[in-house]
Amino acid sequence: MATYRETPYGVFNYLVNLGDGSEGEVQGGFSEVSGLNAEVTVAEYRNGNEAVNYVRKIPAINKAGDVTLKRGVIGADNIYSWLEQIRGGDVTAKRDVVIKLKNEDPTSGSAVVTWKLVRAMPIKWTGPTLTAKGGSDVAMEELVLSVETIIQS
Repeated sequence: MATYRETPYGVFNYLVNLGDGSEGEVQGGFSEVSGLNAEVTVAEYRNGNEAVNYVRKIPAINKAGDVTLKRGVIGADNIYSWLEQIRGGDVTAKRDVVIKLKNEDPTSGSAVVTWKLVRAMPIKWTGPTLTAKGGSDVAMEELVLSVETIIQS
């Protein structure tokens, strides 16, 4: 269950568990997580003999958006090998990915909010943009996950 407090939590202290045991390790050290969203579509319906001239809106399909994870290139192949499993047709390679937001205390191990990305699978990997103009940028890789549903606790 999410922990309530008066002031919002910072976005900088979180853990990502890819379902491969890499939570808290450098392999799972993502610098950015974006796209956490869920949507309920509506179906519009109106009886032909309705007394009013507007449609009823009925909850229909639930959808979760694609989630993007970014990290610096460190030579770990865990996300690329996961992508290769999916590209090879292995539907059993879908995993539950867990994202835990922690409070500002770096010594605290407990999560204040947890999002579970149910049956996630990689659908896109993007490698770093390489330029020879200078050495101030970090080589980043990006992984986009297709998610069936998101559960918050």
